[in-house]
Amino acid sequence: MSVHARRLATLRERLAQDNLDALAVSNPSNIFYLSGFRGSAGALLVSESRAALLSDFRYRLQAKEQAPDCDFIEIPRRLVYHLGDQAKAWGVRRLGYEAGHLTCDARDQLAEGAVDIELLPWSPVESLRAVKSPDEVELIREAVRLADEAMERMMGLLRPGATEREIALEGEFHMRRMGAEAAPFNFIVASGPRSALPHAETSERRLQPGDLVVIDIGARAHGYCSDITRTCAIGSADERARDVYGIVYRAQRAAAAAVRAGAVCMEVDAVARSMIADAGYGQAFGHGLGHGVGIDVHEAPRLTKGEEAPLSAGNIVTVEPGIYLEGLGGVRLEDMVRVGEDGAETLTASPMPDELPVV
Repeated sequence: MSVHARRLATLRERLAQDNLDALAVSNPSNIFYLSGFRGSAGALLVSESRAALLSDFRYRLQAKEQAPDCDFIEIPRRLVYHLGDQAKAWGVRRLGYEAGHLTCDARDQLAEGAVDIELLPWSPVESLRAVKSPDEVELIREAVRLADEAMERMMGLLRPGATEREIALEGEFHMRRMGAEAAPFNFIVASGPRSALPHAETSERRLQPGDLVVIDIGARAHGYCSDITRTCAIGSADERARDVYGIVYRAQRAAAAAVRAGAVCMEVDAVARSMIADAGYGQAFGHGLGHGVGIDVHEAPRLTKGEEAPLSAGNIVTVEPGIYLEGLGGVRLEDMVRVGEDGAETLTASPMPDELPVV
């Protein structure tokens, strides 16, 4: 049985448990997970006994190659409408759909096609994706390796006068040359005061002596992502920058050590958050500690305040505390870790010194 056939079988078990006849899958990441199809236009219908991929003429051959465990149904237009219409043709009475992905207009089209079918917002696919199989872990390791190599390349380019943009471009070119399919998000190279922007857009700013520089990058390989962040200083660093770096480093290490199967997500978040707050910088750490990484660079589970779900063995998450100070700059340190029964394995290999590195 292929990996996708096994995933479809698991989904069918969930359908039976929740008394649904079929699931309409519209999220491209979930379609890829369940079928292997990577086209830009498609939808998947999975019932107790059948799985069909709906798409247009452009993807007929691609679907045959990438999704051999699914029937292919060619449709000319109105994809979501035909998804509902096909469910009707199969005799479906209770149809789950991905409410978090469909727009209101698309949901109306689904209902138009699914005449006399009860539509229920339901999708367990994200929770299935959260626990990675050994094969998925190896694909993610490759994505991490490529990001590690790109990070090493970029660190070697940091010097006064270099622009954020040229460093980011060279890092991405290097990563692609080494085999990455793409960058899963725009590389962040944020220097000086701009490093206080957690999701800064890389700019034409030139690096200056004394700058803090935050580099946040990732790679996509074989459909799976990586996400890592490092911080350094250019030429020199003042005492406060070194102090902030040390706080973030210790918080990152302590939180990573708290990651294990059964640990509650918000409690892992609280490990780093409390350390940063006790140091007087609680208001400067405004985002969650981390997130799952896999087919998407941000997916379940999420290490953040209020998230009561426990971690499970096989989850892969980031651990990325940060402190962001207007005028001074920011520090963020991010590793990817694999959750095990008794702890976590750090997948990232890029050096993370315990003192602020100066280049």
